[in-house]
Amino acid sequence: MTIEIKVPVLPESVADATIATWHKQPGDQVARDEVLVDIETDKVVLEVPAPEDGVLQEILEAEGETVLAEQIIGKFVAGAAAAPKEEPVKAPEPEAAAPAASSNDKADVVTPSGRRAAGETGVDAAGVAGSGKDGRIHGSDVKAAASAPAAASAEPLVNPGRSQKRVPMTRLRKRIAERLLDATNSTAMLTTFNEVNMKPIMDIRKQYKDVFEKKHDIRLGFMGFYVKAVCEALKRFPAVNASLDGDDIVYHNYFDVSIAVSTPRGLVTPVLRDCNLMTVAEIEKGIRELAIKGRDGKLTVEEMSGGNFTITNGGVFGSLMSTPIINPPQSAILGMHKIQDRPMAVDGKVEILPMMYLALSYDHRIIDGKESVSFLVTIKEMLEDPTRLLLEV
Repeated sequence: MTIEIKVPVLPESVADATIATWHKQPGDQVARDEVLVDIETDKVVLEVPAPEDGVLQEILEAEGETVLAEQIIGKFVAGAAAAPKEEPVKAPEPEAAAPAASSNDKADVVTPSGRRAAGETGVDAAGVAGSGKDGRIHGSDVKAAASAPAAASAEPLVNPGRSQKRVPMTRLRKRIAERLLDATNSTAMLTTFNEVNMKPIMDIRKQYKDVFEKKHDIRLGFMGFYVKAVCEALKRFPAVNASLDGDDIVYHNYFDVSIAVSTPRGLVTPVLRDCNLMTVAEIEKGIRELAIKGRDGKLTVEEMSGGNFTITNGGVFGSLMSTPIINPPQSAILGMHKIQDRPMAVDGKVEILPMMYLALSYDHRIIDGKESVSFLVTIKEMLEDPTRLLLEV
């Protein structure tokens, strides 16, 4: 029985998709639920599995082609078995070619002027095409042949190891570019900075990391503290948790935080929902799950949609300071950076402390300078005195 392979129903607001990778070729034996093809949208990668055991009969849309929802892209024969591969037929041995003319034969057509020019230029006259009658080689032919390599040698030499490769942008990369450009052009974006002493949190991690991991089966990282501090700051400054919709400001009474995750396909921002109701352990587990899904291309549209505020941690790659770009339609994004020992003045004395820069990029149309700075100071205070996270003060 022949079954049509179709593009799945695409997510809302996604008009079309691209054939990313065919994992099977026509004639290949395929098991039920084995992935036949990956289809990429500007949000997620959709996998199309085999409906039954059988053979992929035909591919109608090649890799890189743009397709629509429920479009037929291939044909599959259920219950069929792959045809046995035939042994390649050995080609017959080619007949021996006729012997080429000897150099002595070629020398007979070289004129005296040609031999004289060959002696002067060092060019083998036997390898020069003659312009005379019956192919006779004159001195002008030899001189012309000598001048051609000289002209070529005058050109700059190109390193044979230098090369370039042109690769089309993936749909996700195109979408990332569009959104970043849109954020830059359509928002009044401004960035404010502060710094935080990470020693108190590092001391907590050092003291409790083993018992925490033993109890919750997850490593105690920094993101749990960051997200908790952000949620508390968002409660105090609702404008940072809001978004613009035309001429209206939409205030959200829930706390869904987008976490920037680096994947082989590009940077994505899956959403951790209702973070204010989660414990540090639940936040760490949620972020790990989203990171694994992002790495494997398993994030769903629901996990990528929404979010009121974004956290991006460039410090894991060594970034010391940056100005993150807002993730529309959100009004702000928090950038965390590398924790680095620096000399700091504490109570009139110089101490070496693990310091980290914070960067808050925000839409000045919604958020005033006072709110942005106060928001960032609140996060700083929460991280420098984690007890305040427990007491919500």
